[in-house]
Amino acid sequence: MSSNVYHFDVLVIGAGHAGTEAALAAARVGAKTALLTTNLDTVGQMSCNPAIGGVGKGQIVREIDALGGAMGQAIDATGIQFRMLNLRKGAAMHGPRAQADKRAYQAEIKRLVEEQENLSLRQEGVEDLLTEPAAKASHAQSPLAEGPVVRMTGVRVRGGAEYRAAAVVLTTGTFLQALMHTGEAKTAGGRAGEGTTSGVSQSLQTLGIRLERFKTGTPPRLNGRTIDYSACEIQPGDEQPQPFSFLTERITQAQVPCYITHTTAASHELIRANLHRAPMYSGQIETSGPRYCPSIEDKIVRFAEKNQHQLYLEPEGRNTLEVYVNGVSTSLPRDVQDALFRMIPGCEHAQIMRYGYAVEYDYAPPEQLRATLETKQIDGLYFAGQINGTTGYEEAGGQGLIAGTNAALKVANREPLVLGREQAYLGVLVDDLVTRGVDEPYRMFTSRAEYRLLLRQDNADRRLTPLAEQLGLVDSRRAEKLRAKQAEILRLTTLLDATRYEGLSLAERMRRPEVDWPAVVQMAPPDTARELAEAGPAAVEQVVNDIKYAGYIARQNFEVERQQRLASKPIPAEFDYGRLVHLRHEAREKLLRIRPRDLAQASRISGITPADISLLMAHLKASRAIDPNPAAPGSAI
Repeated sequence: MSSNVYHFDVLVIGAGHAGTEAALAAARVGAKTALLTTNLDTVGQMSCNPAIGGVGKGQIVREIDALGGAMGQAIDATGIQFRMLNLRKGAAMHGPRAQADKRAYQAEIKRLVEEQENLSLRQEGVEDLLTEPAAKASHAQSPLAEGPVVRMTGVRVRGGAEYRAAAVVLTTGTFLQALMHTGEAKTAGGRAGEGTTSGVSQSLQTLGIRLERFKTGTPPRLNGRTIDYSACEIQPGDEQPQPFSFLTERITQAQVPCYITHTTAASHELIRANLHRAPMYSGQIETSGPRYCPSIEDKIVRFAEKNQHQLYLEPEGRNTLEVYVNGVSTSLPRDVQDALFRMIPGCEHAQIMRYGYAVEYDYAPPEQLRATLETKQIDGLYFAGQINGTTGYEEAGGQGLIAGTNAALKVANREPLVLGREQAYLGVLVDDLVTRGVDEPYRMFTSRAEYRLLLRQDNADRRLTPLAEQLGLVDSRRAEKLRAKQAEILRLTTLLDATRYEGLSLAERMRRPEVDWPAVVQMAPPDTARELAEAGPAAVEQVVNDIKYAGYIARQNFEVERQQRLASKPIPAEFDYGRLVHLRHEAREKLLRIRPRDLAQASRISGITPADISLLMAHLKASRAIDPNPAAPGSAI
């Protein structure tokens, strides 16, 4: 055994968006944590687009912030353009998005990591996972009824040193046995200019973890000095930019414009003529990519009737002229990429600084995970980020926070953090992964959340910060700020209920679609109007949304209660589905693979029917497996 052995409570492998949030969360909860990465200069690096947030994704960032995470604070400090998307739609659809200064964002994340107590940042390349046989554990720890049970003891790094810990969070991104493609050229690596890792994949497979392959891609970057912006449409930021973090009072830095251009019929013809050289169409790549973020090759094939597609020219920072071309993810050969931009308005003379490429990598199908993001096969091993088959900085960061928190809670023998679908987009994300699995890289959309009116971006702190305070994820400053906001919301709501105008309370007036906050202020008596006008904008936004959507929110809460009654009926981890002789073969196979924790999760498994749930519920009641005092006949479940 190596004499170089380091002891920690939690190890986090990989320092991208998932890894940094995982390590920060574990340390905040109180675990002695080490964050290991192959290169300290790429901590928090934005490998693809220089932006944070968007519809669905922006909600996740606000939830990460409400739970004490770093992403919101970092983008507020380093953003160069802020926009609230979907403002013409209802509040549930609003999504904050910001362009980042990539290098500044990366430096800010690294600073937050370096300054975090209980956290050690180390430059190490992990080559092997270390485990040992576990005693026949309780099913609370290991719910598999069959197979060997092992537990994590640490990792071995290049040079033979060992890091020991009872919990390990793996956040390897696109680096597991990664292969990059640009046309016919293939290069080992998970990101341009960097290598790959095979030892971790081999360790996982040896331990019984099933791995499959996905692919993703990235667009070329152009030199902004060579772009003719006069031929493009300018896209400015919001006049009053809204922060991501609930701690940020306002955005004060100057904003930088983006620009819009488009493909042309000639560029489409060029791509069609070279599809045989595109790895996705030549057979060189056979794995699935993100359907909702297709390559330009896919767009031309799938939307053949369209004669143009919008492209967004997004600056990568204040101190660089490098421009990200959003909408041209590609793995076409270099000469085709060069010719393509000569056909794009404003880019006819643009110089490519970095060519686009696709990357194939290993991921672990996420139905192998519990709702805590701990693997079912290996006690103490957690996965977060693209290793779970997801795509996006925001999805990765959210998973990292959940996994890191649960790793620290496990080491401390505390109850885990499992968010419900009614509590957070993060709850939807994790439940979708572990219950339904993935057949393409998973991306969050508001349409995935059935309770999205409850899960607005503006109320993430009210939903999650009290829980974060209980877990130790947030400090007293954030908790006190929320309590002050809650008090102001209550005061304003009480004032609107108590003040009448032409026979109706101001709250009743507010429910009318045409009545906004300024109108209500004008209706109020002078003293009340003054008090309303001086209210903080964050509290006002909450009061307006709470009142205007009260009826819809009540209906969603009713549905939440119905689902919670199902969720209150747990399924024993060792339950033998073979005893259900009338259960369909497909249902039995899926229930065995997922091993749902309760009837609510079972009902969400793809292919499970209401009849399957009724059969399962009847059997559980008859065997008294879930309730020693079953409900009376005819009572609601």
